[in-house]
Amino acid sequence: MSDLGFEGLAVGYDIPALPGMDVGQVETPCLILDLDALERNITKMGAFAQTMGVAHRAHGKMHRSVDVAALQMRLGGACGVCCQKVSEAEAFVRGGITDVLISNQITQLSKIDRMARLPQMGARICVCVDDLRNVADLSAAAQRHGTHLGCLVEMEVGAERCGVITSQDAVEIARAITDAPGLTFEGIQAYQGAMQHVLHHRDRQAEAARVIAKVSDVLQAMTGAGLKVETVTGAGTGSFQFEGASGIYTELQCGSYAFMDADYGRVLDGAGDRLDQGTWENALFVLTSVMSHVKADRAVVDAGLKALSVDSGLPVVFGREDLECLNCSDEHAVIRDPDAVLGINEQVKLVPGHCDPTCNLHDWYVGVRGNKVEVVWPVSARGKSY
Repeated sequence: MSDLGFEGLAVGYDIPALPGMDVGQVETPCLILDLDALERNITKMGAFAQTMGVAHRAHGKMHRSVDVAALQMRLGGACGVCCQKVSEAEAFVRGGITDVLISNQITQLSKIDRMARLPQMGARICVCVDDLRNVADLSAAAQRHGTHLGCLVEMEVGAERCGVITSQDAVEIARAITDAPGLTFEGIQAYQGAMQHVLHHRDRQAEAARVIAKVSDVLQAMTGAGLKVETVTGAGTGSFQFEGASGIYTELQCGSYAFMDADYGRVLDGAGDRLDQGTWENALFVLTSVMSHVKADRAVVDAGLKALSVDSGLPVVFGREDLECLNCSDEHAVIRDPDAVLGINEQVKLVPGHCDPTCNLHDWYVGVRGNKVEVVWPVSARGKSY
């Protein structure tokens, strides 16, 4: 976790708040975390994974925070983190997280070189592969630095991004990894990202069944070829219960469950409840303040596109059925306020449409318990996308 002093940091310029402040003193717009809700989410996911007999590798790309990752490991029993970029992995390793899966392809030689040096800092590093030519470059870098890299063959299971398509290609790459000095073949990466936000439970379940069947076929092909598959990893907040109960997957990669966002909140669980009202709680908000209310039915707040990602829809005003976000521009959001209940400088909590890119817009998390700021954590890997 961060060993961070705040001496010399000016509230409002360097940092939005300091521990001990009242929430009403926090500079807006900023990210706030409801620590009680966050801890309950993390503990619940840990219990789910334990009951299903699988590991949980928390997805660090969501929060990009060493402190949140450490909390997921301490409270939720997460075995480590996964992330998407080498610089992101570097931030976690430098922050003391020592088990990192880069759940993505790393093909540029400069990035491979940096990744191969990370085990020198005491970290276990694993990476995904979907191209036979990548194996030789990974092996050469590991040998050059006297380190070791784990490798997973990534399967394309419906997201139409990275990953090999056929069992034959998967076996060929796995054999090459097995034979390459400095590399260890560890298993299969199979994450269906597009499935996570399918609205209805039955439709997600049907898609998960298709994915699991494909992964099972690949697993059979690999074991039939004499390959030892230790890990089958994937799954997200919208589908983890299917993969976790499959008997095929050994590891989950859930991320958004910890914070929740408005887009995930619309997804329905098996009981027909929204995920943010049944299984999980909203723990992440953009705290914003009313700066103008010239029109009686319209309030303008100080959080716009530079504080909120709207790729998955507009933010939702938390806990207020009477208020609705109508639009966002660079520095402002317009809130429909038909009863003119909001006053100038009144604080409003917005649930972002998409937590991952929203978090990457900020430098700090302000963790609150009740009405008090308890912690202020840096967004450790903010901007680490290279």
